[in-house]
Amino acid sequence: MKKTLISATAVLCTALPASAGTSFIANSFFDGAHPLSKYGYTEWAEMVRELSDGALEPEVFTGTVLLAPRAALQGIRDNVVQVAYHAAVYTPSELPVANAIQELGFNYSDPIVATFAITDFSMHNDAQLAEWDEQGIVYLGGYSTPPYILMCSEPVRNLEELNGKRIRTAGSAVSAWVEAAGGIPVNVPSSEMYTGLERGTLDCATNAASDLVDRSLMEVAEHTTLVPTGMYWSGPNWGVNPDFWVGLQPELRGVLIEASARAMARTVINYTAQADAALETAKDNGGNVYTPEADLAVSIEGFRATTLESVYEKATETYGLGDAKTVIDDFRAKMDKWTALLADVDTTDEDALTALAMSEIYGDINPVSYGVK
Repeated sequence: MKKTLISATAVLCTALPASAGTSFIANSFFDGAHPLSKYGYTEWAEMVRELSDGALEPEVFTGTVLLAPRAALQGIRDNVVQVAYHAAVYTPSELPVANAIQELGFNYSDPIVATFAITDFSMHNDAQLAEWDEQGIVYLGGYSTPPYILMCSEPVRNLEELNGKRIRTAGSAVSAWVEAAGGIPVNVPSSEMYTGLERGTLDCATNAASDLVDRSLMEVAEHTTLVPTGMYWSGPNWGVNPDFWVGLQPELRGVLIEASARAMARTVINYTAQADAALETAKDNGGNVYTPEADLAVSIEGFRATTLESVYEKATETYGLGDAKTVIDDFRAKMDKWTALLADVDTTDEDALTALAMSEIYGDINPVSYGVK
């Protein structure tokens, strides 16, 4: 894949050298109100300052002022930014393991389990760790969206109404389902959903319900259907430039680990809550929220079964994994592990989730050696 996507603005902003002091740039391409930016970056930065007693000073950028969504991976490894969120679905050729695992996003519906499972997998699976290393990032933690649903300019409650609709998708699994169901998948960044719906180049968007409010989609998508089209967890919520990481003292690497564990818990708790609240806000403002009719629901369930049957073959043939079964089964085992671990935990308790992450994920991560060649 050509690596020419960094904006001119980003290039001009490389004057802040992380290695020269405690300041560094942290970037999320979502706007500042989005949960992945607000809790994952703005509040994460406050934690980093507090835990380091000011020895680390993140300068947070949100939105696309520094990096276009597809350019975050390049921005991390080129040290344009020292820490950034990156959606791996935008760079499938560079991150085949992360994208192969994302193929299972259609088959799960609990974002809290998924958040901890993908982080556990991504920090312990040899194939995934090798991929991070090859691409020049140190992975510190993950995320999961709530289940994506359909937000449309016209009602889409059944397969007949879905037929021929241009639907913004992210990732190949949901795109395949949309096509199989009679729709037309359109792969554009989430930042382009509003304008696409407003101008009529999109009929629907699949994304978390929180975007009805956070990105004002309820203004251009009055019809929401609660059809679960998968969750997204591909790529790091905090991907760190390796030179910056190695240049930190181990105790400061530990600060970034601890802050990421807590911010991960805070993010998924609030992301889930905001998605639920946004549906109510949309209804209060005259929007329509539908339960999918039988044929649409059956289509989703059938596609989930098909995805599970074909995931090993797809990981091998599409993403080139030589050990596809081992990798996929390891991730599925992590999902089972975290389903069990969280069964009796109050998943709205930030302290409880943080403690569990620190013991079960980060407990064996040594800041002296992790991410250091």
